[in-house]
Amino acid sequence: MITEIVKEKLIAAVGASFAFTDQETLNEYGKDHTEDLVFPPNVVVKPASTHEVSEVMKIAYEYQIPVIPIGARTGLSGGILAVKQGIGLSLERMNQIEKIDEQNLQVITQPGVITEVLQNAVAEKGLFYPVDPSSKGSCFIGGNIAENAGGARAVKYGVTKDYVLNLEVVLPNGEIILTGANTLKNATGYNLTQLIVGSEGTLGVVTKIVLKLIPAIQHQVLMLVPFFDMMQAAEAVSQIFREGIVPSALEFMERDAIDWTMKFVEVPNLNLKTDIQAHLLIELDGNYLEVLMQEAEKMMTVLERFTIDEILFADTEDQKNALWKLRRNVAEAVKQNTVYKEEDTVVPRYELPKLLKGIKDIGVKHGFKSICYGHAGDGNLHVNIIKQGLTDNEWKENVPKGIREIFELTKSLQGTISGEHGIGYVQKNYLPIVFNSIELELMRQIKKVFDPLNIMNPDKIFPNT
Repeated sequence: MITEIVKEKLIAAVGASFAFTDQETLNEYGKDHTEDLVFPPNVVVKPASTHEVSEVMKIAYEYQIPVIPIGARTGLSGGILAVKQGIGLSLERMNQIEKIDEQNLQVITQPGVITEVLQNAVAEKGLFYPVDPSSKGSCFIGGNIAENAGGARAVKYGVTKDYVLNLEVVLPNGEIILTGANTLKNATGYNLTQLIVGSEGTLGVVTKIVLKLIPAIQHQVLMLVPFFDMMQAAEAVSQIFREGIVPSALEFMERDAIDWTMKFVEVPNLNLKTDIQAHLLIELDGNYLEVLMQEAEKMMTVLERFTIDEILFADTEDQKNALWKLRRNVAEAVKQNTVYKEEDTVVPRYELPKLLKGIKDIGVKHGFKSICYGHAGDGNLHVNIIKQGLTDNEWKENVPKGIREIFELTKSLQGTISGEHGIGYVQKNYLPIVFNSIELELMRQIKKVFDPLNIMNPDKIFPNT
């Protein structure tokens, strides 16, 4: 597939130091955080500019070679797996924040900037980029665009799509377009910007991003609430919002998630009682501390209706950081303990208890254990199905049946099968659960308009049949 002529042209496009064919590099760029899957590309290139990306795409288009845009490789749906081999297009060298526009509250950035680095840079100017994925310390902003990342603070501030104003995109044939305008309102033609956001690298390569910002928030109140009954923890989520309280974050963690994570990272021992089943991690934020404390008191009156243990209030920044460290490391802690599959369900928040109970019942039916956690405030529950105690045959045969039933339950509750991880490679054959044939065909036709040769991250999103 990658001839010597093609290799020579790729080297001419990006430089000999940034084109790789050694197996170690190919393997490294052929995997993300999705289970233990590895699909190496034939070659990895690392362009440093939009022009170089365009040149690579022109070569790929001429020779009809698949191209897989690669970010920080933190994804959980196999979005960067080179399942058709081809060119792995790493954007890690495009890592500059080009401009922080303090007058218009915007930032212009390249896609290879780490999300937390961007957040810290705008914070120095008194500004706030709220999108807050758990992997923010390592994931790229370009990957956030590709997956429409959310995170803990999506419940109040929204997800990636709510902050993207304009994108520079290299199309599969190498042409370069801008999708929108650097304005807060834009009713000019189809919304190509929002079409690209969440398209998982299947339509083009994002090379420049314009994001809106908001003024920095001055105060946060953080509390960890232990529940003796995990179903009550799920029920409390909806009740909090019905009382008119809008937390900046509201996270759910069942007991095993906390126990495993406390063994994985250094955080204060919470001395949990043996019969505690779940926790809610709740953050309130704002610029007026007095108002925040009033909201916290109102929150307490809601929580006291449920069977809870003593609430832990984080009094210092160190305590707040420790609690967030605990939450953000759940996925890695599970991964270190066992082989697992992580599903990304989302339902209207009132349906969360039904979803949680259904997941546990399905696990009993098919003989597997799950560990659940996630962004409960927006109904987003991550389901980690673990292999411990299962034979290889049970893992291969029973678990997919259970996953399908979990997704069917999610759909029946007016939810969908991915809140922020995307569909990618591992979820694509479940897509007909949520879309009918007409809807799927419309999406396929959109893909064909952008990518008539099907070279842009092929074999992702769409089911095999």
